[in-house]
Amino acid sequence: MKRKIGEVKNEKAIIVRELIKNFESIERGKGLTGKIKSLYNPKKKKVEALRGISFSIDKGELVGFIGPNGAGKTTTLKVLSGLLYPTSGFTQVLGYNPWERKNSYLKKIATVMGQKNQLWWDLPAIDTLELNQAIYELPQNTYKENLNELTELLEVKDLLNTQVRKLSLGQRMKFELIAALIHRPQVLFLDEPTIGLDVVAQQKVRDFIQDYNKKFNATIMLTSHNMDDLIDLAKRVIVIDKGEIIFDGKLSDLVSGFAKEKTIKLYFSKDIDVKSLENIGKVKKFSFPQATITVPRESVAFAAAELLQNFPIADLTIEEENIESIIRRVFRGEKK
Repeated sequence: MKRKIGEVKNEKAIIVRELIKNFESIERGKGLTGKIKSLYNPKKKKVEALRGISFSIDKGELVGFIGPNGAGKTTTLKVLSGLLYPTSGFTQVLGYNPWERKNSYLKKIATVMGQKNQLWWDLPAIDTLELNQAIYELPQNTYKENLNELTELLEVKDLLNTQVRKLSLGQRMKFELIAALIHRPQVLFLDEPTIGLDVVAQQKVRDFIQDYNKKFNATIMLTSHNMDDLIDLAKRVIVIDKGEIIFDGKLSDLVSGFAKEKTIKLYFSKDIDVKSLENIGKVKKFSFPQATITVPRESVAFAAAELLQNFPIADLTIEEENIESIIRRVFRGEKK
């Protein structure tokens, strides 16, 4: 069937179907005797890192990939970048099988891990960048154009010839990004890109990621425990826990789906007995004439009516639960 004029066709940059990744580990016995026995008669244990996860991401989409530690986030990114071979399932990125590690594929992706370094510690950053130019076979004019643009965006052009060990953590992270993006990849796998950075550096990295996404229509998967990363960058989030996806949708839907309470802020025209508020909700704060209480979201209408009818209310507002507390609860693996 022909597409109508002006109709936009969504192309999938990443497709994952029933992806499973298992590891084997050796169970160590307790005490010295147990450890010696495990050397001669090791007992192997299967660890299910990914349990048949499925999702797809459109070209140009920026998706938050979140969950508690050990949930399977980094394992997924390593499979998609070709660093790990899956136990079973179907995975495709830009039409490639990642684990084949074809040069044409590697030139179109980049992986940035906040705790991993690719810069040479004792050399200036420019040396690593020039090495990457050779690895990605970038023409000199393309390399120079990309280098100038990236160093200007991240405000580190005057630090190119500074020894990496003399750079601050934030400056090194910026150069890690430049090294990963010097070939202008179409897909980015970002694993905790702002970890360890100060507030100012975090915001600059976030602004850069957002600009790169918009300017080059890059597809980005972002894992982060930093709430501001998710709020600023990701409209869609995929939540993984114990190797299984428990949510995939809009960040706003995650909030409404996992928010168990609503907050009611009150302003009183007369003094009241604070204990009487405890019959309606949990009192979080009280300092006349203001009070803040929380109530179950399903009973918020009833609670508001009770307050208006039985208390000297000058003003009343109802707010959603703070997004940071919701996502923290999701990180702990709580279900709806």
